[in-house]
Amino acid sequence: MPNLNRFRRRSGAKPHNPKARENMSKTLILCDCSGTQTIDKEGLEQATGLRCSRLHTGLCTTQTEAAAEAIAEGGAVFCCAQETRFFEELAGELHAGAPPCLDLRDRAGWSADDASKLPKMAALVAEATLPDAPEKTIEVASEGLCLIIGAGEVALNAAEQLSDFLNVTVLLTDGSDLPATRDFDVVHGRLRMATGALGGFTVTIDTLQQVIPSGHGKFALTEPRPGARSECDVILDLTGGEALFPAHEKREGYLRADPAQAVDVAQQVMQASHMTGVFEKPLYIKMEPLLCAHSRAEQTGCTNCLEICPTGAITSKGEHVSVDPMICAGCGACSSLCPSGAISYDAPPVDLTMRRTQVLATAYRDADGAAPRLLVHDGHGREMIALSARYGRGLPADVLPLELEALSAFGHAEMVAALAAGFADVTILLSPKTDRTALEREATLAGAIGGDVITLLDEQDPDLMSAALYGAEPPAPCASPVRPMGTRRQITRQAARALAPEAEILPLPADAPYGAVVVDTDSCTLCLSCVSLCPSGALGDNPDQPQLRFQEDACLQCGLCSNICPESAISYEPRLNLTDNALNQVVLHEEEPFACVECGALFGVKSTVEKVIEKLAGNHSMYQNADAIKMIQMCDNCRINAQYHSENNPFSGGERPRPRTTDDYLSKRRDH
Repeated sequence: MPNLNRFRRRSGAKPHNPKARENMSKTLILCDCSGTQTIDKEGLEQATGLRCSRLHTGLCTTQTEAAAEAIAEGGAVFCCAQETRFFEELAGELHAGAPPCLDLRDRAGWSADDASKLPKMAALVAEATLPDAPEKTIEVASEGLCLIIGAGEVALNAAEQLSDFLNVTVLLTDGSDLPATRDFDVVHGRLRMATGALGGFTVTIDTLQQVIPSGHGKFALTEPRPGARSECDVILDLTGGEALFPAHEKREGYLRADPAQAVDVAQQVMQASHMTGVFEKPLYIKMEPLLCAHSRAEQTGCTNCLEICPTGAITSKGEHVSVDPMICAGCGACSSLCPSGAISYDAPPVDLTMRRTQVLATAYRDADGAAPRLLVHDGHGREMIALSARYGRGLPADVLPLELEALSAFGHAEMVAALAAGFADVTILLSPKTDRTALEREATLAGAIGGDVITLLDEQDPDLMSAALYGAEPPAPCASPVRPMGTRRQITRQAARALAPEAEILPLPADAPYGAVVVDTDSCTLCLSCVSLCPSGALGDNPDQPQLRFQEDACLQCGLCSNICPESAISYEPRLNLTDNALNQVVLHEEEPFACVECGALFGVKSTVEKVIEKLAGNHSMYQNADAIKMIQMCDNCRINAQYHSENNPFSGGERPRPRTTDDYLSKRRDH
């Protein structure tokens, strides 16, 4: 079922943001929820620098007047997310703006931990003060053209229910009789292919038969027609067979139900009835094609995003990839795995996620907290935390929750940046719909860089989640926390140096986007094909002499240079070089240049020229004499000059005819 909170009507209200990222420079309205949590008002004021109200005990019950007064005064931020709807309704009655709400109770206050909750509350407040990045969206219009695919009574009943809301066409996949109604269209055929998303589906139907509405008796059908194409806005799949799209649950506008489950069918029919109008779809991904290392000169390099995208939104477009914003579901895996930064998550931007992490760690330490732990979760995790807080032990006082829309967007750079910022460890709470492939790969890479302190917690029971967090023994955090800046690659390098200040080379997994290029100097001919194809400029040449240069910090390990090398002389060593040598160009291979035998100009590689002479001299019909062999030893200019003046120049024509003059014509006339 499409998530209408992320793909919503343009005219509708935006969904409530539980983290309340608005300007919180006014007053925190505190409530201990009937005395069930302890809040240090003075300590919170001192730690956050914000003014706090007196500590209330029942703003949603016995002290509603105080809540109304705070809303009327303006600038109120309620430290309770459970009663957001109540405060919004109260603000509506007062004709005031809805106040932002911040969840301190479930995430910090309701905890069985005896340690002080003040550092954690201060960190959560500080993180909530960060402004949201502007949301980028694209308008999607649905005119309500709905295609229902299925057999017999189930499909026809669904069409009857939807015909009052949508323009319905039923594609019957069996030989069911045609209904005696024209409230909706009915066709017979077999769906061969479907592409697109909400508001823009294109379908291809084989053996299409349409109704002939005229005539007496039952409706007749036209002759079967192959390859018929049509368009629709919504597809309701009631076949019960294989889904039409990969990761079909993430394809907006595509609804699928088991025809044997009446409740399931009814839910999807209800969902379809609301899919008409103008919607706003978030733009999740920012693309920089020039940075893409996918392909060069028809040689394939990096395919990380193509292999990991669950919806098929990413396709190859020559030297770079393209992301279809209508199909992209915003999982963020491509952003984590992209080695060059050509694809980056933008909802929210990567730099905002980095800042949130750093602010949490810094504010926690500034409030006299020590060794915080980071818990990264999504909306499902938020519900788990709330259930654990209400009915169980809640979160430990040193575990700071960070909610993200897409867990897969939290890659190795974000993980090691969190460790470098001062977190003792990082735990990612998986949800049932989380794509584990990308996270497992990124967690392995982050562990190789930052140590064995990255955990993927796959617990769907709130009590077991809490038990795992309480039972963990966190290691000591980074001794000298830093705030890395720059691209994800630069942040990773800075964080790694802070986490391992004495290390020089960190070995990494085979699929890591960091490493060295290893050249077999016995095989390399310095043809420099690899230099011309390197998308990041990691490989370079020297215009003054035959050299292959390499800057390790820029290498993406994309595979292009290895694929293009005609001598198969290039291989890779996955590693993270933390020394300054990684930032400088080093010579991988060099040879003595050859001097032209005519003018003395340096050109080519001496060993290569000698090998060519050895292979061609006396073995090729064009190189049977010393003059021909000598041309191999010349630079381009001298070779052309020698070729032009040679006796057997194949490019020369015959002797040019002498121009005819008047005397020639007169002489010819006299002869006759």
